Amino acid sequence: MFKDRWYRAPEVLYGATLYGPAVDMWSVGCIFAELILRAPLFNGQSELDQLTKIFTLRGVPTDEDWPNVFLLEDYVPFAEQGPIPLEEIFLARSPDALELLGWMLTLNPNNRCTAEEALSHKYFNTFPPPCSPEDIPIPSEY
Repeated sequence: MFKDRWYRAPEVLYGATLYGPAVDMWSVGCIFAELILRAPLFNGQSELDQLTKIFTLRGVPTDEDWPNVFLLEDYVPFAEQGPIPLEEIFLARSPDALELLGWMLTLNPNNRCTAEEALSHKYFNTFPPPCSPEDIPIPSEY
């Protein structure tokens, strides 16, 4: 099924054979966005359509922001296009949530956050703080 493509990092779609944990952070960003939107963020029907959807939102990579992207085996050039601000898609999200999401969905894998950086992000420390499991009201029928 093609749905597994929806969470693939752009470097994988461009044919990278050597990659690191940044591909997983891209996938986490896609899932985070999907939890917010309640729908897949990038639901491409083919690898080219997937890249088109990614670049429509995040902008087309340039040699300045993703050096040597054109050297990837399956690189396909796209018409130059800037990113759409995440605030225009995720209307009711906090600035911290959008900052974290943007960091996870950074095109250049070398600039994407690590899992440790994501977990240390201020998004997870803003108020209201998470409640402890003992404070969660559980109906008596459970």
